Amino acid sequence: MVKYGLDYTRCRWILPLLLGIGVIFGIIALAGRGWLESQTLPYVQQASLWQNCRRPDQGGEWSCESLMGYAWGRAAAATYLVGFLLLVICFALAIIAFAIDTLRFNFIRGIGGLLFVAAVFSIMGLVIYPVKFSSEIDMTGINMFSWAYGFGWTTAIMEICLGFFFCCLPNYEDQILGNVKPTYFYSSP
Repeated sequence: MVKYGLDYTRCRWILPLLLGIGVIFGIIALAGRGWLESQTLPYVQQASLWQNCRRPDQGGEWSCESLMGYAWGRAAAATYLVGFLLLVICFALAIIAFAIDTLRFNFIRGIGGLLFVAAVFSIMGLVIYPVKFSSEIDMTGINMFSWAYGFGWTTAIMEICLGFFFCCLPNYEDQILGNVKPTYFYSSP
C-alpha cells in the first residue's frame, strides 16, 4: 500500500473496508444471543448482552429476565454501545477521508485516536459483563462465554489495530504521495 500510494485503486479502500467489517462484527455482538451458553447437554442457559434465559429441562420453555435491571448490566451495555457508536462514526469519517482526492493526514490521525477511545469503551463493557455476570447470577451446569462475546472481543481488537494503523499512516505521507526519490543500494565495483 505504501509502495503504490493511496491512489492505487485496490489499496485506497482497505482501511474503510476493515472498519466496515468491524461494524458488522459489532452488530453481531450486540444482537447475538451467544454471550454465554451452556457447554453441555441439556442446554439450560443462554445469555446475551441484554437478557439471560434459562429453561428447567431439555423440553421446557425458556424463561428470560432482562439484565437491564442490574446496574452492571446497564453499565456493560452502555459502555459497549458507546464504543460501537464511536466505531460507526470512525467508519463514516474514514469513508469521507478516503473519498476526498487530497488526503488530510491530520484528519486520519484523529480517526485513529477516536478508534482508541472506542476500544477503551468496548473493552470496559467486555470486562464488566463476565465479571459481574458470573458473580451475581446463579449459573447451572457448565457454561462458556460463546460466539457473540467472541465477536465483541474481535471488534475491540480490530479497533486497537486499526487505531495504530490510522495513527501511523501520516508518518509515511511523503511515501504515500510519491514525494520521495527512490534510493538504490547498488555500489559500483
